[in-house]
Amino acid sequence: MSKTVVITGANRGIGLSFTQLYLQRGYTVYAACRSASPELEGSGARIIDGVDVGTDEGLKHLVNALEGVSIDLLINNAGILRDERLGQLDIKTIRDQFEVNALAPLRVTEALVAQLSDDAKVALITSRMGSIADNTSGGRYGYRMSKAALNAAGVSLACDLKDRGIAVAILHPGLVGTEMIGGHGDITPDEAAERLVARIDELNLQNTGTFWHSNGQQLPW
Repeated sequence: MSKTVVITGANRGIGLSFTQLYLQRGYTVYAACRSASPELEGSGARIIDGVDVGTDEGLKHLVNALEGVSIDLLINNAGILRDERLGQLDIKTIRDQFEVNALAPLRVTEALVAQLSDDAKVALITSRMGSIADNTSGGRYGYRMSKAALNAAGVSLACDLKDRGIAVAILHPGLVGTEMIGGHGDITPDEAAERLVARIDELNLQNTGTFWHSNGQQLPW
């Protein structure tokens, strides 16, 4: 029997690359997104579109679509990036980033926790920009704060799920050339997904709840 992975934000970028990679590995892939792309539609994944993880309705739709599905791997990949600077703060965009980047992965995980198989894995795709120790340039208030909050949630999830044998990965993909950052990056989404999958493969109950760069470097909080 093939393993099952659920991926949010699966229609483009790293999420689409995750989808394609796990399909190649023989997984049954449930690809959740707000709107399916042509690339996703042609992938062979089981698509759950109409899923905005930042809303109650989107979460309910996802849960209903996955009713009865046993999940071996949950990848909380969906995220948004906005730009706030001191003197030009937009509180709405900060709140939006908290909803999608920090609260949504926690809510999705809680909603599906009973369906996680024994020894399942949960991956949170976060960002080095959520590291307080690594922040030397300031700005990006909503993104930095929301990703730092996600990291904190990841550590708590690792503690709470350990007794069930479920490990939690907290992963920075690198500077990836996705649409979210205008296509400018050091690596492609496919390269990022390959490296992130390697980190997920290495995930166990000894390193659960720790913060890693996709290149294998452990990151500071």
